[in-house]
Amino acid sequence: MVQIPKQSTPSSPAQPAVPTSADVARLAGVSRATVSYVLNNTSAVRISEPTRRRVHEAAKELGYVPHAAARSLRAGHSRTVLMPAPTVPVGPLYSQFLNDLQWALGRLDYTVVQYGTVGLGGDDAARAWAELRPVAVLVPGTGLGPKGVAVLKRSGARAVVTIGPASVDGAHALLMDHEGVGRAATTHLLERGRRHIGVVVPAEPGLDEFSAHRLTGVRRALHGTTATLRELPLAYEEDSAARLAARWHRLGLDAVFAYNDEYAMLLMRALQDEGIAIPHNTAVIGADDLMLGRLLRPRLSTVHIELPSGRDLAELVDRAVRNPGAAPETHRVLGATVVHRDSS
Repeated sequence: MVQIPKQSTPSSPAQPAVPTSADVARLAGVSRATVSYVLNNTSAVRISEPTRRRVHEAAKELGYVPHAAARSLRAGHSRTVLMPAPTVPVGPLYSQFLNDLQWALGRLDYTVVQYGTVGLGGDDAARAWAELRPVAVLVPGTGLGPKGVAVLKRSGARAVVTIGPASVDGAHALLMDHEGVGRAATTHLLERGRRHIGVVVPAEPGLDEFSAHRLTGVRRALHGTTATLRELPLAYEEDSAARLAARWHRLGLDAVFAYNDEYAMLLMRALQDEGIAIPHNTAVIGADDLMLGRLLRPRLSTVHIELPSGRDLAELVDRAVRNPGAAPETHRVLGATVVHRDSS
């Protein structure tokens, strides 16, 4: 019989033990219950500040973090708030709002998870979100319908909040008044004596759900006047802006509402390259009141949109989670105000 020598296998380093709440309690000199109260931000039990500090320092030293699944079992529901990634390009204003909202939800002890939905939409996307069993879902845009809301609620979501120009049956809603943005910009141009007004309509997929409402606001502002309106399809590309600017003289426009500040800056640069003086030949106004617009020359006129604070929306989510049977709330943006600068 031939003996085959055994191959020696390199020994792998032992995995370090996962720290537990008992380890934190021993290091901090407190009970496990106290550790749970501190790390779960329980307000029903009063814990002194020095004790809280010792528990947090011990947890940090050991590298301990609470187990989300175990905490969900104790509470009867998760603390996960799902935020599907927007399916349309979002500007700096909206991105900052979402960042503030995530921070505010974290302060209320929710775990915010952003979920990509590439290739999914509507109720199909809602079923994918439901698989994660979130306690709340914040949906940007208008892709979700009443059936999708029902799917999420049956899966255990206590709050479904939509953020967009229209509400959805069964969901809380943060309504963005895009008509008001278009109306405010156009009223400003009319007051400046402009009568041949162009309106940029972004060519990027998905933005039509916002631009259509802004265009409606423009039409309402022009109703009953002698002013004319020209829709201007524009992709967010230098070449597209250059082609539009090259035929500007033939269009006979003396003003343009450029959808938002980013499209306004893109178009304004192209118009200036064609020798079109702003605002002498054409007045330009955007929306969102971005800092970069103030650095242009001429400084960009804009529509300032007053969004609710992330803290306010986080508190809405928390109320809905604690009282899932309450009637859906609807909140509107606080208003659209023109900021007149040099470009108009």
